[in-house]
Amino acid sequence: MQDITRELVELMDLAPIGDDHFQGQSEDLGFPNLFGGHVLGQALMASTRTIEGRMPHSMHAYFLRPGNARAPIDYEVQRVRDGGSFSVRRVIARQDGKEILTGSVSFQVEEEGFEHQMDMPEAPTPESLRTEQELNEELLDKVPEKFHEQLTRNRPIEIRPVDPVNPLAPEIKPPQKQSWFRAQGELPDDPILHRCLLAYASDFAFLGTSLNPHGVAFMTPNMQVASLDHAIWFHRDLRMDDWLLYHKDSPSASEGRGFNRGSVYNREGVLVASTAQEALIRRRKPGK
Repeated sequence: MQDITRELVELMDLAPIGDDHFQGQSEDLGFPNLFGGHVLGQALMASTRTIEGRMPHSMHAYFLRPGNARAPIDYEVQRVRDGGSFSVRRVIARQDGKEILTGSVSFQVEEEGFEHQMDMPEAPTPESLRTEQELNEELLDKVPEKFHEQLTRNRPIEIRPVDPVNPLAPEIKPPQKQSWFRAQGELPDDPILHRCLLAYASDFAFLGTSLNPHGVAFMTPNMQVASLDHAIWFHRDLRMDDWLLYHKDSPSASEGRGFNRGSVYNREGVLVASTAQEALIRRRKPGK
């Protein structure tokens, strides 16, 4: 396992600090604030620490405040209900006593039933694409130095975008995006860990789907962008140390918000998870 992958696994290993309370460490990825997927993954892990014999099948969360990438995060889990087949947990993430995320997670016992799925859309193989980091390195002499660390920092999730957007000169494109992603090293055989890491990775480059039709990007002057909420449904077991295709679309944008949907497939074309997110995509007036 690469050191950067080992560090990510350790980030998901929360420390118990009381009854159904846990503490997680933060990670600075070079963003202005704590990466939202980081809190999603840890919040899901905290919830699973209060469950036995059931796997998470869905998570719905709201981002309430920007997180501090240099401060620990406290997670409080509330046991809402334990039924015959399903359990529900409420989870609250706090920094400095203030809530930065609140959400609910549902768990289910293993069960057989009807099966169907939408076919995986066509996409080039990940081996034929360049990594996001390689693409970013070509921008360094064209962007202010304050963005260099964010663009070049080595991250534990390797991303290979299909039809990448130039953040300095975005073109108007259909409201769709595709990318392949995986952890940068081999992971333990822990199905809960793989689901938590998928929650972590599912927030990368998601809200940008709703920017495509408008010819703007996160570096466009006067743009204010942020994730408002996030939902994820786990359909089948998955491996985060093998390539997953993230197919995203944005059916609507209005009133300063963009709605995004995602489907996650493994290399064999099996749909393993679905996501949805609404994001703030506000163009502020110059000077504000």
